[in-house]
Amino acid sequence: MTYHHTSVMRSEILRYLNCRPGMIVVDGTFGGGGHSAAICSQIQPDGLLIGIDQDKDAIGNAKIKLRPYACDIHLVHDNFANLPNILANLDIAVVDGIVIDLGLSFHHLKYSGRGFSFAGDEPLDMRMDVRTEITAKDIVNKSDFQKLRKIFYDYGEERRASLIARKIIREREESGPIHTNRQLTQIICNVRSSRAYNRKKTWRKTIHPATKVFMALRIAVNQELEKLEIFMSAFYKFLKPKGRLCVISFHSLEDRIVKQYFNRLAQECICPKDFPICVCDQKASVRILTKKVIRPSASEIQANAMARSAKMRVIEKL
Repeated sequence: MTYHHTSVMRSEILRYLNCRPGMIVVDGTFGGGGHSAAICSQIQPDGLLIGIDQDKDAIGNAKIKLRPYACDIHLVHDNFANLPNILANLDIAVVDGIVIDLGLSFHHLKYSGRGFSFAGDEPLDMRMDVRTEITAKDIVNKSDFQKLRKIFYDYGEERRASLIARKIIREREESGPIHTNRQLTQIICNVRSSRAYNRKKTWRKTIHPATKVFMALRIAVNQELEKLEIFMSAFYKFLKPKGRLCVISFHSLEDRIVKQYFNRLAQECICPKDFPICVCDQKASVRILTKKVIRPSASEIQANAMARSAKMRVIEKL
């Protein structure tokens, strides 16, 4: 199966990673291979790329995508949160650079058949790694009102979380389990035409009504925020001095986690402000290279609409 996806901000990734021949670089979310191919072109002939992805379709595509490059390549079917074990298994202590792209690929939306999109009629799955047990169908059909509302509100920032959760539960009770993305989309769209919605008229008209709920379910199914937290708490020890980490996020919850960890590592003194002298001896361990978040250019967004919400942050280990 061909893996269709256009990676965002490839030139910016190469520039901020400062890719050179001989470097060891981790692409923690290989996906369509755009970032990895660009990195390989710069670190060959004696560089090493470690490509990680939890989707088996991406790994199969990688073997074809990276054939033209002369550098060493290790492909790993896993999640980037397991970076410590992955590097230990490869007998690698530290690397020169890491890139993590947290976006959903075009392949998942259009070709995976797992119900990531609200278009079409597919099983309500949403697993990035089909080896895991919990699916979106499980969450939608087995969760109570409070859990559904919390997922939609916390992960999707959906203001109509309560209305949608109630509608889902009512539909389950009256018509049976919800099996497909089409069924769920229709339920959400029905909330839009409800009397409660009509009274307030606060639904954003710039996006499809199901966008936030589908995003929230995907995050919950794949434990995306939890895995990002695990990675962010562990990556530092695996970077060489002057090694760099680039993270591309696509919504505020991810970006907030990345920003908070970067700021914490870059902080000098953590003493209370009323202390006359520093007694904590806290020293910054990274340098933030992106004081302002990096966004795709207008031309890139025009060529690839999926890039429009991307944000990139970069740090360098001191």
